[in-house]
Amino acid sequence: QVQLRESGGGSVQAGGSLRLSCTVSGYTYKTYCMGWFRQAPGKEREGVASISIGNDGPYYSDSVKGRFAISQDRAKNTVSLQMNSLKPEDTATYYCAGDLFYCAGIKAYSDTPWGQGTQVTVSS
Repeated sequence: QVQLRESGGGSVQAGGSLRLSCTVSGYTYKTYCMGWFRQAPGKEREGVASISIGNDGPYYSDSVKGRFAISQDRAKNTVSLQMNSLKPEDTATYYCAGDLFYCAGIKAYSDTPWGQGTQVTVSS
C-alpha cells in the first residue's frame, strides 16, 4: 500500500520561505519521477515541480520557476520542495506524488495515490 506523508507547511508573509518534505513508502519498484502538486480552493490540482532519477529535469511550472527548488533522497524515499520568495498566489494545499507518468509535464496518473497534503498560506 502506497503511503505519502507531507510536512512543513505553515503561514508566512509574502517574500518568506518554507521547506516542504514528503516521505514515500509502499512502492514495490523504484519510480522514475516524483513531484509536488498544489490545489488552491476552487481550483484544480496543478503540477508544481518534478524530479527524476535520470539525467533530465528537474522541471518547474512557470509560476514557480526561479523561486522553488525540488530535491530528493532516494535512499530515504523523500522528496522536498524549498519555496522562496513566496507570494499570496502560492497559497494552497501541497501534495507530493511518488510516481509521475509524465515528468517533464509534471503530470500524475489518474489513480495516483495522494497523502493528506500540507497547507501553505502566504499573506500579503
